[in-house]
Amino acid sequence: MIKVLIAEDNAVNRELLRELLETRGYAVDEACDGQAALEMIEHMRPEILLLDIGMPILDGFAVVRRIRENPSFAALPVLAVTAYAMQGDREKIINSGFDGYLSKPVNWAVLEEEMNRLLKEREDRNAAPKQSNESHAARRAQAAGSGN
Repeated sequence: MIKVLIAEDNAVNRELLRELLETRGYAVDEACDGQAALEMIEHMRPEILLLDIGMPILDGFAVVRRIRENPSFAALPVLAVTAYAMQGDREKIINSGFDGYLSKPVNWAVLEEEMNRLLKEREDRNAAPKQSNESHAARRAQAAGSGN
């Protein structure tokens, strides 16, 4: 069973994501702010993180920065699930260390497709010879530029 951590300050959005994921067989935990998300990552060891940008205590940008700085968690796939949907937001989010981006309201089919893509990329990275963080960042930048 794939472990997913949802970091979202809005209780309704957390519940919606939880229900979508649990009914499809995912194991789900929730954090209501960025600091709680970082603490849960250490204990839960999720396989993917669905991270809101606008949260109290630590916003999504601060959370993803700390994740990428920590060698134990740097490879964790992080998907931004956010209301930030203005022109340029996607690029800013991807360039700040997120692996993917979804705008709210969440479309289940698109969420599932993005999660599958990120989990496959993580699996492929783990199977391939060790690559530098620069290679990971270059792949993210290339994906952002190609619209993927």
